[in-house]
Amino acid sequence: MSATNTAAQNMLPHVAQASTRETALAKINAVHLAQYERTRNALNGAVSRLSPYLTHGITDVPEVITLLGKRTRLGWRDKFSFELGWREYFYHVWRVIGDDIWRAQRPPPAADTVAYSGVMPEDIVTASTGVAIIDDQVRLLYRTGYLHNHARMWLASYMVHVRKVDWRVGARWMYAYLLDGDLASNTLSWQWVAGTWTGKPYLFNAENVAKYAPGFNHSGTAIDCTYDTLEQIARQRPAMPEAPQKRAQSSAVPPPALVAPQQFAGLAHEHGLEVIDSPPTDFSGTLLHPWSLNWPAHVPTCGPADRPTPSSAIGLIVPAFHNEFPWSAQRWNFVLRAMHECCDKVWIVGEASKSALASICVARTLNPHYSAFIDACVAIGATSTQAPRAFIDPDQLHRSFSSFWHRANKEKFPL
Repeated sequence: MSATNTAAQNMLPHVAQASTRETALAKINAVHLAQYERTRNALNGAVSRLSPYLTHGITDVPEVITLLGKRTRLGWRDKFSFELGWREYFYHVWRVIGDDIWRAQRPPPAADTVAYSGVMPEDIVTASTGVAIIDDQVRLLYRTGYLHNHARMWLASYMVHVRKVDWRVGARWMYAYLLDGDLASNTLSWQWVAGTWTGKPYLFNAENVAKYAPGFNHSGTAIDCTYDTLEQIARQRPAMPEAPQKRAQSSAVPPPALVAPQQFAGLAHEHGLEVIDSPPTDFSGTLLHPWSLNWPAHVPTCGPADRPTPSSAIGLIVPAFHNEFPWSAQRWNFVLRAMHECCDKVWIVGEASKSALASICVARTLNPHYSAFIDACVAIGATSTQAPRAFIDPDQLHRSFSSFWHRANKEKFPL
């Protein structure tokens, strides 16, 4: 760029960056139902990329359906509705079975033959397996915090069925780097791929990759085989890493560091949030945790329906959760930016039983430690609201999505 162009560029008026909320609304407005249905399985398909905004409560499923319904016909048969239903189905399962989302509902396919590893293989962590699609998508995960659903399934299938990594180990690893990491969706999806939920492993081969992500060469790799062979690998064979010469074709990349609780305050300051030891004694507003970052949509009974004043909303971080389920800096930057758009203070709490206070409102969440904190607040008089849902949440567990969706279809579509 020439000096003249640089000077002209510097004279351009400053254009404010869109807020996370504005970005979410723009993504909803960009959804094209026909294009989504036609191309959604391809890695370059017309998917919405709404998942981080849904996970962190910047928008929610009812709002997405309502806004789409104002400009297009949306109903039970649309694939987009189907995918929104999967998100709420996973939450239904989590609410009913709780921590059992981490317990295999059925034995993994090779349980009688091999021991699944409790450690992530170094070549997977460093994107140097020699399997082109695996290495490419691990690098993409580290770089962007996002993966297409097909890529997530391929990664999980390769780890569990070819490399014999315990599905829980893989689920925690992937969760840590996803911007949209969601314990219900991520954990139960890994169970589904592993075959520990349905009893049937999800398998893929090079031909499947070529159909939805053309341009990768998988000749001679572990996935370059028939589905019958993959079935034998999944059910009978030990881990099958690529040969050293094949792995050498992919240069290793270090995984990004995960953020430790002692770093939270520094990151919050970088995003303009004042870190406080506790809310003011007269605080009677809203606590916004990382899954409820659309004030006041989650707290309709807690205050005026306009943007909060600095004293009416405070961000909330419970370190115990993030110590157990750490996040990347990329995800923390996304969350803290969204939090600062709603408030200017953040409370990093200690143990919930010692930190609860009355005269607040907070949205319910199933996420451990945060849910315990909210329970402790409610026990001394706080107000809580349920996270918004569009579809049914039966008391009894629906063990399959098809059963859940069939039951949901008996109701009026939630527009």
